[in-house]
Amino acid sequence: MSGATEHYSADEGQARRTERLRAALGARSIVLVGMMGAGKSSVGRRLAAALDLPFMDADNEIEAAAGGMTIPEIFATHGEAYFRAREAKVIARLLDDGPRVLATGGGAWLDPETRARVSHGGVSVWLKAEVDVLLKRVRKRSNRPLLATADPEAALRALVDARYPVYALADLTVISRDAPHEHVIADVIAALEQRLGLTAAQTKDPQP
Repeated sequence: MSGATEHYSADEGQARRTERLRAALGARSIVLVGMMGAGKSSVGRRLAAALDLPFMDADNEIEAAAGGMTIPEIFATHGEAYFRAREAKVIARLLDDGPRVLATGGGAWLDPETRARVSHGGVSVWLKAEVDVLLKRVRKRSNRPLLATADPEAALRALVDARYPVYALADLTVISRDAPHEHVIADVIAALEQRLGLTAAQTKDPQP
């Protein structure tokens, strides 16, 4: 019986912790930014489930708005400038429909207007990954237009050098390490609680 009581108390404590975090967020969304391969979509889905929030992937929404064209097809047909303009509009729309967990494309955060919109309607979280981790992940997929070169590793390192100083402008930085997603999600939640002023006493599970 005591084991059942402890299990219930742990669940109840986690539910209260989630409620406090969502209340502190209000209408704001959690916006994940970072490089391709940083885990924004995979971590984002699980984070949304943990917080009982909707999850949206900006790239998927861009493809839907483009009549089902894939991101590589949009790049090839219309060019990067066109894609970035559509991306900014889609993210603005998704932010207006918050709160939610929103995964953005690798280049979205580079747009100053998008950063301003996210600052107003969300809390930005940079999932920062080492280059070796990114390479390991992106090599599993072929739908990366910016890496469609003779030397994808050099292209990725150049993007990292250019983008990391801008990603560092995000509200929070969480290391996306080569570990189970649950560990990264726990790090994101802890960082959000600290950012939103939720103290350890407020988020501590009640004792059984």
